[in-house]
Amino acid sequence: MFKGNMVKALIFDFDGLILDTELPDFISWQQVYRGFGLELPLELWLTTVGGDSEAEFEPHEYLERKLNIQVDREQIWVQRRKSYLDHLEGQQAMPGVEAALQAAREAGLKLGIASSSPDNWVSGHLTRLGLRSLFDVIVTADDVEHTKPDPALFLLTAEKMGVQPASTVVFEDSHNGVVGAKRAGMFVVAVPNEITKHSDLSAADLRLDSMEDLSLDRLREIVRDRHE
Repeated sequence: MFKGNMVKALIFDFDGLILDTELPDFISWQQVYRGFGLELPLELWLTTVGGDSEAEFEPHEYLERKLNIQVDREQIWVQRRKSYLDHLEGQQAMPGVEAALQAAREAGLKLGIASSSPDNWVSGHLTRLGLRSLFDVIVTADDVEHTKPDPALFLLTAEKMGVQPASTVVFEDSHNGVVGAKRAGMFVVAVPNEITKHSDLSAADLRLDSMEDLSLDRLREIVRDRHE
């Protein structure tokens, strides 16, 4: 049985959990749509957040269907990407993230990243934030065939850290991430951002408004109480 004092590892999502990349991403696409006199529906955008490679929504295709014309996808991508990166420039880690990582390190827990983004994106930003050295393992879309909500990212991260899924707590912000972590048999804490707070996160074991809202000791107590 999963006991609170048996938590051996924490797995963190990256986009939207450690760094709020998701609001700037949505804003950059919304700017594209508004340039054509349209609105990008948030409910459609949310289906892709967290890395669902099987989601039916693709922003270029949806834009073309709404306009009934073909657009210059390359030009749109380049312009949108610049806007997106400009919004991210200088942005720091989400509140409470660094303190949580340091506390876990001091407690001797393993720390991993399970991200649907590529490694160069994740490792690059972690290095800029000064957090890269805190993680034992980083697993990204480059390492698996299927990303979230498939459990592969989480299972591979646990395997590389040498821990069992039942001894692992996952911090996620998206519906796809929460579902994937639960499919992996892990305790899941949802910490949504301004975009993903509109998602269905009901599958999570616990929901927080911020990483600042929960100490490591309290997390262990909650896990123990939920599973005894």
